[in-house]
Amino acid sequence: MTQTNPTLSDVWQLFQETARKFQDTDRKFQETDRKFQETDRKFQDTDRKFQETDRKFQDTDRKFQETDRKFQETDRKIQETDRLIKQLAKNLGDIGNRLGEFVEHMVAPAVVRLFRDQGIEVHAVYPNIRAKRNGVALEIDLLVVNDGVLIGVECKSKLTEAHVDAHVERLGNFKGVLPIYKDHRVMGAVAGMVVEDKVAEYALVRGLYVLCQNGEQIDLRTPLEFQPAVW
Repeated sequence: MTQTNPTLSDVWQLFQETARKFQDTDRKFQETDRKFQETDRKFQDTDRKFQETDRKFQDTDRKFQETDRKFQETDRKIQETDRLIKQLAKNLGDIGNRLGEFVEHMVAPAVVRLFRDQGIEVHAVYPNIRAKRNGVALEIDLLVVNDGVLIGVECKSKLTEAHVDAHVERLGNFKGVLPIYKDHRVMGAVAGMVVEDKVAEYALVRGLYVLCQNGEQIDLRTPLEFQPAVW
């Protein structure tokens, strides 16, 4: 077999083909490098997202801990409120008991003596009067009665002007709710374990007798010229 020597054209064509392959290889290397860089960028972005996710988890955990702390604080406040309510209920119960004892053991026995001293004969003393007629309710702590006169007594631990006003309104409704006493002269009195001077003066102006605790006894704070209101 006869071997043909390459011509200059063949050599030049070979060089061109080799150069083209080098260029193609270089292009592929550059593309591969670009892809590596893109992959690295994506890895960095993924790492950033993982770090962001971890930060969010830590923030969520912090918020859960804060929420748990607030729940514990709320629970503590609820328990404290419950304790205060129970204490208040106990105190109110104690006040109610003391007020009941004040009415039963001090005011009720005293009204007989005090009103007799005012020239009002007392035939009966009725505690805790409750009545209702035509939608109007009536509550009287003590009802002092004789044949023609009755006195409705309102008793409070600490008497206020609002209590005085309410009792005056109550006395105005008395005969409408209890018409059995329609022919009686209805008068009123207020009694208090604590009665400030200005409240006592206000009650007198409204035409009510004023009964005040003075140590172990009840005093009638009524001036000689006092004229009670009559309903």
